[in-house]
Amino acid sequence: MKPRILNLLSDERMGGVKTSLSSLMSSRLNTKFEFEIAPLKRAIASLRNFQPDIIIVHDACSWKILPSLLFLKILLKISKKKSKLVIEDHHYSAAFERLKVPSPSRFRLMLKLSHWCVDRLLVVSKAQGEWMLKHQLIKPNKLTIIQQSLNCDRFLALPLKPIEKPLIFAAYGRFDEQKGFDILLKAIELLPDLNSHLKIAGYGSDEALLKKLAAGNPQVQFVGKIDDIPAFLNNCDVVIIPSRWEPWGNVCLEVKASGKPIIASAVDGLVEQLQELGLLVPPDDPQTLAKAIAQICEMSLQELIDRGIKGRESVKNAWDRHLTEWEDLLCQLLGT
Repeated sequence: MKPRILNLLSDERMGGVKTSLSSLMSSRLNTKFEFEIAPLKRAIASLRNFQPDIIIVHDACSWKILPSLLFLKILLKISKKKSKLVIEDHHYSAAFERLKVPSPSRFRLMLKLSHWCVDRLLVVSKAQGEWMLKHQLIKPNKLTIIQQSLNCDRFLALPLKPIEKPLIFAAYGRFDEQKGFDILLKAIELLPDLNSHLKIAGYGSDEALLKKLAAGNPQVQFVGKIDDIPAFLNNCDVVIIPSRWEPWGNVCLEVKASGKPIIASAVDGLVEQLQELGLLVPPDDPQTLAKAIAQICEMSLQELIDRGIKGRESVKNAWDRHLTEWEDLLCQLLGT
């Protein structure tokens, strides 16, 4: 009988988390492990009668869910099966804390208490892990870093599109504060003579604000929600990722796999994903972002093509490596 891995995820609107989790559950690992997914509260109610071998909590740690984590810890400790409890943190990072946390000491106390409840804390980037260790939010022997990934075969299969000028820039994702599309639109406004086009795909709570910022600008086109991301990327030349914080950032992974040059904010997991492969700019800085866009426009077509090829090469084995690291972790937790 295969070991049962229960993934607890209450908010399925968390696009990147759900996408990565779905890729994992449908991967070659499903021949060795049985994966399930359920909301936190519903799963806790049923655990008295059934306990999986490993429980992985994907919900963001908070004071609100801390009692549930404590209950899980006690329940698993007194049970005969001794299931392992894991938190995978997709949410918090140095940039998030700097921008969104009014009381770092209270926030860090909540994280320490949450992490005390579990057998292992899994983080999605080296930057995230370094931040956790710097502030002693987890004991080093309980921390595992597995860079987030997903099956990128659809993106890797895209033919490399010939780049022509004027360039077509693109950005996509949730329309909210984190993703920073307002910063991008302010940067485009600083380039009235830019002979290029920007396509923005996605939807979210900030849609009205973003369209107001772009009103009357013929360079900007909103294309709405996209179901076929590879097709969208295939019709653009350069992708911009202006996030304010990003513990990892699946968009960056997808864009590299599609062979497109990238401009991104120098935050959290985006820095370790790009390194010398793209242009990194300070977050929340429209002026510097505008200069980077102008710099890209001045690059030769061959330089842009080479950047895209290097990005694609860097992720060709990322998914297999990700699965191997997950398999090693699960086997370690199971003691096999």
